[in-house]
Amino acid sequence: MSRLFWLNDEQWSRIEPLLPHYGSPPRVDDRRILSGIVHVLRCGSRWCDCPAEYGPYTTVYNRFNRWSRKGIWQSIYAALTGDGRTHRQLLADSTHIKAHRSAAGAEKGEQCQAIGRSRGG
Repeated sequence: MSRLFWLNDEQWSRIEPLLPHYGSPPRVDDRRILSGIVHVLRCGSRWCDCPAEYGPYTTVYNRFNRWSRKGIWQSIYAALTGDGRTHRQLLADSTHIKAHRSAAGAEKGEQCQAIGRSRGG
């Protein structure tokens, strides 16, 4: 089973009209490149590790980067979700990390001795 992400027909039909249509010659690989962008963002890999099935990783990265600077991703997000907030108000990931108190970087043994003293030990 392939672990690659591909935009299905319904997703593509909603996104395609939102894409910029300028330049010559027209781009013919938008669906493949956008699928590659979503794949990299979903799995959290580096751009250079983007599978070759999506095309050259430099094209995938350059398209993502260029459209980010032009605000195209915010327009796509707003159109697909019906959310007209500005990009400063959007929050895509609300997770947080809790670290154990021993993860503070103390020397080995210091933490245990300090805890023992605070407990009267």
